Amino acid sequence: MTVIAPEQAGPAGPSQPDKVRKPRRRVDLRQYGILAALAVIILLFQVLTGGRLLYPGNVSNLIQQNAYVLILAIGMVIVIIAGHIDLSVGSVVAVVGAIAGLAMQSWGLPWWAAVGIALIVGAVIGAWQGFWVAFVGIPAFIVTLAGMLVFRGLALVLLTGGTISGLPAEFNAIGSGTLPTAGTPDLITFAIAAVAVIALVFQLVRTRATLKRLDLPRERAASAWTKVGIASAAILYVAYLLAYNRGTPIILLILAALILIYSFVLGRTVFGRHVYAMGGNLFAAQMSGVKTKWVNFFIFVNMGLLAGLAGVVSTARAGSAVASAGQSFELDAIAAVFIGGAAVQGGVGTVVGAVIGGLVMGVLNQGLSILSVDAAWQQVIKGLVLLFAVAFDVYSKRRSGR
Repeated sequence: MTVIAPEQAGPAGPSQPDKVRKPRRRVDLRQYGILAALAVIILLFQVLTGGRLLYPGNVSNLIQQNAYVLILAIGMVIVIIAGHIDLSVGSVVAVVGAIAGLAMQSWGLPWWAAVGIALIVGAVIGAWQGFWVAFVGIPAFIVTLAGMLVFRGLALVLLTGGTISGLPAEFNAIGSGTLPTAGTPDLITFAIAAVAVIALVFQLVRTRATLKRLDLPRERAASAWTKVGIASAAILYVAYLLAYNRGTPIILLILAALILIYSFVLGRTVFGRHVYAMGGNLFAAQMSGVKTKWVNFFIFVNMGLLAGLAGVVSTARAGSAVASAGQSFELDAIAAVFIGGAAVQGGVGTVVGAVIGGLVMGVLNQGLSILSVDAAWQQVIKGLVLLFAVAFDVYSKRRSGR
């Protein structure tokens, strides 16, 4: 019996190779949905407030008042991607702020030394909690719940229930100051915005060239350039508003640096890949040789460090160290992360998504405050937004069969 080879079957003549379709990277529609939701919320409150939401002063206040949420959300998204939770960050903010205030007022240290001590204390607190989670095996929920009580109590002890005020102007500038201005409108603000836009375009071109050279999937050009165009327009518009107010807030530069650094850490480093692997499938990560204990440990060290920075920013913004500082900060940060697209089960999330989620919460707070909505109703609305965001996440996963 004669067997006809596959290449010999069919009409005579050489076979024509099938046309190979170049793979395309799937667009993350969830992230676009979050951006669209943010845009809709901004437009809604812009109309409801008669255009007051985007007054230059309100935009500057929006950035400075919500900086602590964004800083905490950057650290919290890493914790949640790895499958954990941290309930202690609000109390850490309070105790770090107390120590910074004491360092400047009672110990006579310069403001920069107080900031350094505050960051070290935050990292040590993170290491303490990371030890119990990573090496003892106590669930992070329990460890950080205990930390929430312990560090809140320590803040009360250190401040004896009072307040430390009269902090140096240089320290207060971290939370409420701006860069020196060059005229009106501020040319320095426009220059920073121009650099940011050029960096976005350069990064897109470089990334697409690298993916093409390696023959890897990449997002469609129209989609990628549209995304960069929208981001560039938003940057320039915010710069326009800030340039006619007081200039670029110092905290905005700190936030920009954190977003760039942690986006790189999560997306381009071994540590970031290990975090995603642990959140996606802890057993598989262990079998692949990931040192999960040490990764968990450093996740909490990092969270403590960023909580320390949020404590510095919060204290500087208020101009005083208060024992009641940081109330519900952990809930705001967790809400920002989930609204920003992180999965409840872990393994999914981005720094940019967490920041967008934090901005959603910030715009809600700002818009509702301008409209003089009662604080109780503000809590109700934010709770419903969080619930619907997580419900949408669950629904989208069911539809995709995950």
